[in-house]
Amino acid sequence: MPRPRGQQRLKVLLRSSAIQKRVREMARQISADFGGEHVHLIGVLKGAFVFLSDLIRGMETPLSLDFMAVSSYDGASRSSGEVRLTKDLDSSIEGLNVILVEDILDTGITLDYLQRVLQQRKPKSLRVAVLLDKPERRIKLNVQPHYLGFKIANEFVVGYGLDYGERYRNLKDVCVLPLPPAE
Repeated sequence: MPRPRGQQRLKVLLRSSAIQKRVREMARQISADFGGEHVHLIGVLKGAFVFLSDLIRGMETPLSLDFMAVSSYDGASRSSGEVRLTKDLDSSIEGLNVILVEDILDTGITLDYLQRVLQQRKPKSLRVAVLLDKPERRIKLNVQPHYLGFKIANEFVVGYGLDYGERYRNLKDVCVLPLPPAE
């Protein structure tokens, strides 16, 4: 059976087994850090939903969930640099231990924006968990994850929730997608 158009160009960067192992380790670390205290996780839609789903299954601390959505790509492969909140939280986070869960930390613009928004809402604590970090792309140098899955090179990646034009989210591995020079 032929592969769907475009998938033949993908190169596996992180295998599903390595991702699952690291996410379990992160879940154990978060559980240990909060020692049974309630944790409120906020997933950044859409990319972080797969990572968040696996992360909470490995946690052994009381937790609750909410989601936010932002837009900074406008369908392109590079950030426009302007972040817009497109879905806000459903409930207050005041006084809660909050972990902001994001798929990838790239320039830091989005996470910097979200951290500022969330800090204004007076959580007890605010930490960041990211699956992937591209430190060489960082513009907002003050943005650093508390919990990190993997540092990766500056390549465009898809799979495990990450997409390109709403495609590839369902891949179990994280793969490099070569983009045409114009992108």
